[in-house]
Amino acid sequence: MELSLKNELLASFAWYTVIVVLKMMIMSIICVMHRIRNKAFVNEEDTKAFGSSVKGKLATVTNAAVERVRRCHLNDIENIIPFVIIGFAYILTDPAVETAIFHFQLFTGSRIAHTFCYLIPIPQPSRFVFCMSGYMATLSMAFRTLAALY
Repeated sequence: MELSLKNELLASFAWYTVIVVLKMMIMSIICVMHRIRNKAFVNEEDTKAFGSSVKGKLATVTNAAVERVRRCHLNDIENIIPFVIIGFAYILTDPAVETAIFHFQLFTGSRIAHTFCYLIPIPQPSRFVFCMSGYMATLSMAFRTLAALY
C-alpha cells in the first residue's frame, strides 16, 4: 500500500480525520466563547482577567450552558482519538475501499449529528443513536483489524 494521498483509501481517511479533528478543535473554541459570554470560569486567573463576580467578589462559577458544551467536547475526545488510532491501523490491513470509506463516513456523520443533538438540544434517543453509530463504526474497524492480524 502506497503511503501517499494518491492512495484513495489513505486520502479518504485523511479527509474524514481532518474533518472530525477540526470539529473537536472548534468545540474547544465554542467552550471558551461560552465561558466568556457567561463569565463562567473555573480558574482564578481567568476570573481576574475576564471579570466574573458574585456579590462584588471575584468568583469561579459553573454554568449549565458551558458544562453542556464541555461535555460534548469531552465526548468528542473520548470518541475521535480512538477513531484516528484504530482507523489508521485499519487502513494498514488494506480493506476494501468502499467498506473503509463507509466506516469513515458513518463515524464522521454521526459525530457531527451528535454535536447538533447535544448543543441544540434534541431529545433522546437521538444523541444516543448518533453516538453509538459512530462508536460501532470504530468497533467494527477494530474487530476487522484484529481479525486481519490473526
